[in-house]
Amino acid sequence: MTLELDLAADPVDLTAALVDIPSVSENEAVLADVVERALRKLGHLEVARSGNAVLARTNLGRERRVVFAGHLDTVPINDNLPSRREGEIMHGCGTVDMKGGDAVMLHIAANITEPKHDLTFVFYDCEEIEAARNGLGRIERELKDWLLGDVAIVCEPSNGTIEAGCQGTMRIEIRTTGKRAHTARAWMGVNAIHAIGEGLRRLEAYEPRIVDIDGCTYREGLQAVKIEGGVAGNVVPDAAVLTINHRFAPDRSPEDAEKHLREVFDGYDVKVVDSAAGALPGLQAPAAKELVEAAGGEPVAKLGWTDVARFAALGMPAVNFGPGDPTLAHTKEEHVHVQQITDCVRVLTRWLTP
Repeated sequence: MTLELDLAADPVDLTAALVDIPSVSENEAVLADVVERALRKLGHLEVARSGNAVLARTNLGRERRVVFAGHLDTVPINDNLPSRREGEIMHGCGTVDMKGGDAVMLHIAANITEPKHDLTFVFYDCEEIEAARNGLGRIERELKDWLLGDVAIVCEPSNGTIEAGCQGTMRIEIRTTGKRAHTARAWMGVNAIHAIGEGLRRLEAYEPRIVDIDGCTYREGLQAVKIEGGVAGNVVPDAAVLTINHRFAPDRSPEDAEKHLREVFDGYDVKVVDSAAGALPGLQAPAAKELVEAAGGEPVAKLGWTDVARFAALGMPAVNFGPGDPTLAHTKEEHVHVQQITDCVRVLTRWLTP
């Protein structure tokens, strides 16, 4: 049986329909096919396909273009399908991360046919697995013009609040070396684990920056996340590794962050093993200011890392704005308050309607 989506349906019902089509990372083809068919039937959008990603856009010659992005994949199902509704709450895998946001995007695509800005919709694959597989990377390589605009809205869960920009992230390893010896004659060796101690004391005393950018408060962090070492129960260890994660405000580049960490851990062998730049909020851009006004309330800083950074790297201001509590993402208890789905549609409709 061929599955079909009714894009004229209430966005809450549309969310349930999306959730009930399983789409664990690398298995998005069925859902992508369904979304592509539904968008092509509308008639007012140019539609393209890239792997298991579906792209659609208006070409009305407007002065500005808004890019909406949402991933189609979910983490593995955890006995939380099909969806179920209990009053004002919808349960199920993907209700928060992020099929509620996808439903909002599909509703806007279908129902706002004469927006005041040109619109692009990017429904992409493999966001929930390693970054190298993320569909946005493939789209940037093969269809880059589809990602370009004046502002990007990533409809990840944000409790219906505008979360501006995002922090950068970096992982480093501090390595120490020593000399093996029998623990009964420990003075003949050098304990590499003991040598990590000063690094841990520096972490304990560290005071992270708090930075205000465009009225958004970014709180940096520096945390030990892993420690390795040891040979046997009676051997002085000759090697140890301390892994540290740094979350840095978007006014720092990865190069700035690395320089800072090398200063903090001066005297240690520091190796950067992973990093990703943050994204400035960009709320002074005209289209972004309009969205903030339409949403009401105060935008807040995004304290994690999201795909808004990919759009920022293309020179665009980008924000997170979608239904659902992000702390429920990836949990067996994942659920969304349906009013947030309705509210997100209302805000975006008000923003985009001339």
